[in-house]
Amino acid sequence: MFESAELGHRIAKADYQGIVPELRKSLLDVQFDVQQNSPLRIIVVIAGVEGGGKGSTVNLLNAWMDPRLIETHAFDQSLSVSLKEPAFHRYWQCMPPRGRLAIFMGAWYSDLIEAHVSGKLRKGDFDRKIQAIINFESMLTHESTLILKYWLHLSHAEQKKRLNSLAADPDMSWRVTEAGWHQLKHYETYRSTAEHCLRLSSTGENPWVIVEGVDERYRNLTIGQHLHDRIKEAMVRPLDNKRIQAPPLLSPIDHRSILDTLHLDNELSRQDYQKQLGILQGRLHNLLRSEEFKKNHALITVFEGNDAAGKGGSIRRITQALDARTYRVVPIAAPTPEEKLRPYLWRFWKNLPDAGHLTIFDRSWYGRVLVERVEGFCSTADWMRAYDEINQFEHQLAESGIIILKFWLAISADEQLKRFQEREQTGFKRFKITDEDWRNRNKWDAYAEAVNDMVDRTSTQTAPWILVEANNKYYARIKVLSALCDHIEKQLK
Repeated sequence: MFESAELGHRIAKADYQGIVPELRKSLLDVQFDVQQNSPLRIIVVIAGVEGGGKGSTVNLLNAWMDPRLIETHAFDQSLSVSLKEPAFHRYWQCMPPRGRLAIFMGAWYSDLIEAHVSGKLRKGDFDRKIQAIINFESMLTHESTLILKYWLHLSHAEQKKRLNSLAADPDMSWRVTEAGWHQLKHYETYRSTAEHCLRLSSTGENPWVIVEGVDERYRNLTIGQHLHDRIKEAMVRPLDNKRIQAPPLLSPIDHRSILDTLHLDNELSRQDYQKQLGILQGRLHNLLRSEEFKKNHALITVFEGNDAAGKGGSIRRITQALDARTYRVVPIAAPTPEEKLRPYLWRFWKNLPDAGHLTIFDRSWYGRVLVERVEGFCSTADWMRAYDEINQFEHQLAESGIIILKFWLAISADEQLKRFQEREQTGFKRFKITDEDWRNRNKWDAYAEAVNDMVDRTSTQTAPWILVEANNKYYARIKVLSALCDHIEKQLK
């Protein structure tokens, strides 16, 4: 794979000086065109061997283009990433908005290759993480992200020559690190590992461009011209994000759905409720204060349900049991202008809990397959592929030690009508009822169908859905607390 990058490519100085002015002008033109007229966001990944010119290339792109519209992030320092940080979390924090370009040095590849070479990651896990990268990049591509990946390559002889030359120069020796010498010493191992990684992760959607790093002029022109041409092409021919990439939904032949199995009128008296409430709240309090939880876990609870099903009341019975410094409630409404500029999962990635903490999502990422689906706020292709994207997202959280539990609170149409009317007639509850609630009620069947599909496709071992029969508020609150405690105990064991 790297052989074509060891051909001794070179560009004469006169030719280089003749090409660069026009290329720089074209790069600036296309950069401003993206900012003003395009829904694209652009991520440029610069990776490769030590001494291959990664830092120089990043500096060059900032010089040739407008640096005010570029965000540069270094991820190739082999930094120790906390075991509690979910996969891709730090990259989501640096996600550029639409119209902007971000340069990621190393990105999600450098640490992965280093971990495999050092023996910290077995081949099976290595390949599995590469597949996770492919899925991540594909999801970004379908969210109007142009990903351009450049691998700067040097032969063993050229790398040795480059590192020795830098080390001998008092002004440049700081650029040679222990990692560079280690990579040189184990060159063939790094080369084999990198080639395997690049071969698997070079896809039709997001291919690698391997650039020989020996001649600086050749390297600069190759990357600069390719960057310009790919952005220009994406402007003219937008990324194909409307193809449905999911198996078709299957309706039950007997028309019996998951929601149909629920007995919504389970009874629980106020007296029994009060007895159980204190016990369960104390149990939850102790579980979240345990050393095992505080050291190795965090907790996410997701609350979805019919309008007026009692999500707020259930959430309050959880928070009453906890120290306010250890939890956060995140209410999810329509995305803000800032959130609309980024992939839809971005606003949830930035609200993840730290170790020992709880984040409660009042509504969540499931809006993509519920309200956005039913109301037509996104395309069919968007919400169909979201099932898989959500499962991957939750799997990454669970792998990092985050415990996830998702509650769907279900009430009957008659009970909802009763609660709507009660809210309209009660002064301090009027803020809870809106015209949108009544509009949603008119689409009851469409929402029921969406809920059944959601539960069917996203209830997993790592992040199960708990269906809560909520016509009786006391029963619903106790079921939520009981399920929450049981699940946390199971995970801690």
